[in-house]
Amino acid sequence: MDINRFTKVSDTAWRLEPQGAMRVPAVIYADEALLADMDDKVAEQASNVAMLPGIVQASYAMPDAHWGYGFPIGGVAAFDAEQGGVVSAGGVGFDVSCGVRTLLTGLDHRAIEAVQPRLADALFAGIPAGLGSTGQIHLRDQQMTDMLRGGAAWAVERSFGQPEDLERIEERGQMAGADPEAVSQQARKRQRNEMGTLGSGNHYLEVQHITRVFDPDVAAAFGLAEGQVVVSIHCGSRGLGHQIGTEFLREMAIAAQGHGIDLPDRELACAPIHSEIGQRYLGAMRAAINCALANRQILTHLAREVFAEVLPDANLRLLYDVSHNTCKTERHVVDGRDRELYVHRKGATRAFGPGHPDLPEALRGVGQPVLIGGSMGTASYILVGTNEGERLSFNSACHGAGRAMSRHQATRQWRGRALVDELAARGILIRSPSLRGVAGEAPGAYKDVSRVVQASHDAGLARLVARVEPMVCIKG
Repeated sequence: MDINRFTKVSDTAWRLEPQGAMRVPAVIYADEALLADMDDKVAEQASNVAMLPGIVQASYAMPDAHWGYGFPIGGVAAFDAEQGGVVSAGGVGFDVSCGVRTLLTGLDHRAIEAVQPRLADALFAGIPAGLGSTGQIHLRDQQMTDMLRGGAAWAVERSFGQPEDLERIEERGQMAGADPEAVSQQARKRQRNEMGTLGSGNHYLEVQHITRVFDPDVAAAFGLAEGQVVVSIHCGSRGLGHQIGTEFLREMAIAAQGHGIDLPDRELACAPIHSEIGQRYLGAMRAAINCALANRQILTHLAREVFAEVLPDANLRLLYDVSHNTCKTERHVVDGRDRELYVHRKGATRAFGPGHPDLPEALRGVGQPVLIGGSMGTASYILVGTNEGERLSFNSACHGAGRAMSRHQATRQWRGRALVDELAARGILIRSPSLRGVAGEAPGAYKDVSRVVQASHDAGLARLVARVEPMVCIKG
């Protein structure tokens, strides 16, 4: 990307001034090298988002941003319904509420090393993964409705987890305003047998050990220490969320013109928040958030069962669960005024700072854990939200490494078997039903996550707390 197009705000903030139909500027957070490596579509898409009705303050892109459908992946935008603001299915993404949860284990990494192959095999046998994977839970229609309304709380009520888990999940594990009736029969059908499954692509369950602590005080508050083992789960709302995104993008593209919205790109299909379709999408999208929260809760239960069998001394306690493909109603101060905004985060992680009322009491004093997954075989990171982040990006940070090439390109360049063997030689055990899927997720297909999180830290979006390295990875 030509960085000369931008006004340099700081070493990690770059601004495109409003031009043409842009209502607000576009701001990209990245160091100079990350910005130069981004494709031109990121700036184009961020500028197009800045043209949408009711957008507030700026259209943002995080350091891991890359081209997406309509919005860039890594895009953040907030809309004011009272100023004609819109909601966009493309601003949430297809895998609604894809997110990460991290669990503490109370184990030292040496305990894992003693049983590493056995643990890897047991997790692979106990955690359904892969394209079209199905689990042991089969939901009838009323059960589906209850799950879409209840989220992780529904799962806990059915003994998939512990009540205290809910305190460590955004929205306390149950997204308010969900409307199961807005979810189509086709979306329900796709999800009927997929609860408690990882799916495919970049989704995973990883056993990781902490190799560096950057902020000892926050790490202690989170229960993190060097050498300790954590488990991270990355997945979303599976086929249901994808179906909701597909259906509403098609419907919104048709409806936009009727609402007098001139779309700079058809992929930016949207509708006024207060319109019938806007409200229907929000209800369906919130139901999909509950689906993702319930899915990760069930996967947590399955992981606990495996650890209880292989490592009985383990105690898997939830640190936090946060999504990175959502639209949330939040209050933010803009131009000195407290306003209710609809904050779209597509491949961007919510990052509330210390004192935020939506955080559980145990975390309120330090801020929200921001869980950033790396690519397969590379480090992941735990950060903490900042109060400065509200002004900078509506309390949003990066969500991962961000792709540097497509899966198709990756499968032409790497072979899954060779990657599995290479990582095993480094002490990282991969288990996956698809070697082609492994090739598509090769570490070289992604940006350097350490540079991405450092840029987020330097920009003030979130602060580095700890680095974790993989030991076992279950891949879809």
